Amino acid sequence: MYYIWTDESDSQGRYYSNFYGGIMILSKHYEETLNRLQAVVKDVGLEKEEIKWQKVNEYTEERYKRILDVLFALLGEGKAKIRIFFRHRQFEPQGLTNEQRRKEYPKLYYQFIKNDFGLIYSNPKGKEIRIRLLIDDMPLKGRDKEEFLKAIYRLNDLKSFQKANLHIHEGDVAEVDSKKHLPLQVMDLVLGSMCFRLNDKQKERSIDGSRAKRNIVKERIYKYIRDKICVLYPGFNIGVTTPITKQPDLWEMPYLHWNFVPTNYKKNESLTKRHKKETAPCNLHK
Repeated sequence: MYYIWTDESDSQGRYYSNFYGGIMILSKHYEETLNRLQAVVKDVGLEKEEIKWQKVNEYTEERYKRILDVLFALLGEGKAKIRIFFRHRQFEPQGLTNEQRRKEYPKLYYQFIKNDFGLIYSNPKGKEIRIRLLIDDMPLKGRDKEEFLKAIYRLNDLKSFQKANLHIHEGDVAEVDSKKHLPLQVMDLVLGSMCFRLNDKQKERSIDGSRAKRNIVKERIYKYIRDKICVLYPGFNIGVTTPITKQPDLWEMPYLHWNFVPTNYKKNESLTKRHKKETAPCNLHK
């Protein structure tokens, strides 16, 4: 079984919007992965607190770095995978109806779940595999929520899913509370850091021109995460879709970004920003 936890962040950022993040653990690594994450959280004294990006501060900085060390060790060992999805606002979709715009969240979330982990490339031996999808606090109610869940279950009808022998059984999609799911919490640190940096939140200043201490710490945590990613993927560039050499890499890579661009769009130059050194590809020899 594949366990996939997903969450979302800023729906409308300064430059980038529609952030979705997911972490996957295979059943054969499930117990070890959770045990190692639980052990480090207990070791740093945070077992009674929720780990989350909003709580990054001077008190949690070194503790969170210890947790991130374990998370990225698990990624490097192939025992977990993380995917981050976002959309650059400069690519403004064209020709959408009001109803299509209203349903932007579930439609993009569906694309994220369907494509971002490369699930259809995960099972060359063809043994039946179940997918357990755990979504944190969906901002959908009533009919919209029902339609979204039906769309997820209809993945079973796709020829690509059938060929890969992947199945999402009734009840295998659940809404969960991140406070009770440690994988969601550690993934939130990564998702939050990407949203923070891509939308230049590290530059925010108070009326007196000073930077908030918490934002300075958050920038350090972002850089710590970026450097960890650069070890896994030396050519990593935060603001673009992570390049792959072959389609199965969508499954095999431990960490990937997907910068979603609509098929029909108009580019809005006012929503771009100059290319900064911080968003350039990794330089491991700096």
